[in-house]
Amino acid sequence: MTTRARGLRLPEELEEEIEREMRLRGVTFSEVASSLLREAVRMRRVPGIVFMDGPAGRRASIAGTGLDVWEVVAAFKDVDEDRERLKASYEWLSDRQLSAALAYYELYRGEIDARLEEEERWTPEKLYGEFPFLRPRSVRPADEPEV
Repeated sequence: MTTRARGLRLPEELEEEIEREMRLRGVTFSEVASSLLREAVRMRRVPGIVFMDGPAGRRASIAGTGLDVWEVVAAFKDVDEDRERLKASYEWLSDRQLSAALAYYELYRGEIDARLEEEERWTPEKLYGEFPFLRPRSVRPADEPEV
């Protein structure tokens, strides 16, 4: 990604907030400011989308749901991109929430497709290899110790 230097005047309170995030995340002022601006632009382009922290880093989520955009898109693909079947799968979500997830996907397809590819790599063998304690007792090898 190409970057360019820009002059920017910030209110003191905003600069303090960015510096607080900098300390929490252990990154530079520029990295925090760029991340915040990127997310703000995306939330403005797709109302109803927010960004959340998680084990896999920050990700686009549907506001008020705890669902990540990639999860809804994966379900959408599983139902052959049929909106009615998607709606039936997520009956507790409003049309607006589902539309926000799909609109985000349309605008930022590369980001979501990359996450979907990463999720596909998590086979049961890989999961149990990295996290053997997650393996149900019924499928544990006899010589594997209890955790």
